[in-house]
Amino acid sequence: MIKMLLAFLSSFALSLILMPLIIKLLKRVSANQTILGYVEEHKNKNGTTTMGGVVFILTSIILAFVFLKYDTVWFTTLLVSLFFGILGLMDDYLKVKYKQNLGLRPYQKIIGQLGISIIFAIFIYFLSGQAGAIFLPLTFNSFNLKFFIIPLIIVVLIATTNSVNLTDGLDGLAGNVSFYYLIFFTIITTIVGNKLYANGETGAILTNIQNINILSMIFAGSILGFLMFNTNKASIFMGDVGSLCLGGYIGASACVLGQELLILILGFCFVFSAISVILQVTVFKLKHKRIFKMAPFHHHLQMSGLSEPKIVAIYSSVTIVLGVVCIIFYLL
Repeated sequence: MIKMLLAFLSSFALSLILMPLIIKLLKRVSANQTILGYVEEHKNKNGTTTMGGVVFILTSIILAFVFLKYDTVWFTTLLVSLFFGILGLMDDYLKVKYKQNLGLRPYQKIIGQLGISIIFAIFIYFLSGQAGAIFLPLTFNSFNLKFFIIPLIIVVLIATTNSVNLTDGLDGLAGNVSFYYLIFFTIITTIVGNKLYANGETGAILTNIQNINILSMIFAGSILGFLMFNTNKASIFMGDVGSLCLGGYIGASACVLGQELLILILGFCFVFSAISVILQVTVFKLKHKRIFKMAPFHHHLQMSGLSEPKIVAIYSSVTIVLGVVCIIFYLL
């Protein structure tokens, strides 16, 4: 527990130190976001510095090797998030270079995401010690999906990275939801680990939980430091490098601990962002009608008159409430 708290505080401090330097460097190379005019309220954000999510990559790389002894599982989990972050960095670079809000083409993104996800899924099944085990959400019971865990992990990683990316549409929104998600995810997996240990478990899962929890606290601390510069009105955006890195880590860390299904509950805000887009597109194609004023859902709320800080507070509160509910179930 002490090590997790130290990792969190160290990451927060390092993020605070790095962010002004990152902002200065990105401004020097004119890494500015080009905003599309589909949301009237966002026009004044045009030219805001972007790609601030590189701080997640830097802090995690530096502090992971300070607080953790090398282990293939946590290192691969970190590597997956970094590769997703690099994919996002490429996307951001093209947007900045050509001064438009279109970076990598959709098929290029999905090929990159698919490649990373397939490699990680194979690793989980054959080399992590987790094999096909997956926990039922809100319980300590697990079952073995065997080979079918591979397609599930692929779907989870692609869905999570894109869901976090879609949620990154307002100042501080994706950052706040990710922060609270990781805090509660760490608490829950700690409870699960203690229960497994009390029941006589001595396998690799306990080591994986300890290492992933420390890594999660490093990411959480880094996010909190970033949010000091990203709350409304943001001095810098995390960019796709940040949202894909966070989405990759959230998905990979859940998969490596067999908690894929927990994302559906604890990460509800991410899930709903994706669902709102899918529903909007599907219904519009079938009936030429819109369910929401705009998708993802946070833009619907914004166009309904809610301010960005209020929307962020709503999403954060939902994540906190769901986190508390999950903890109650695990403690019953």
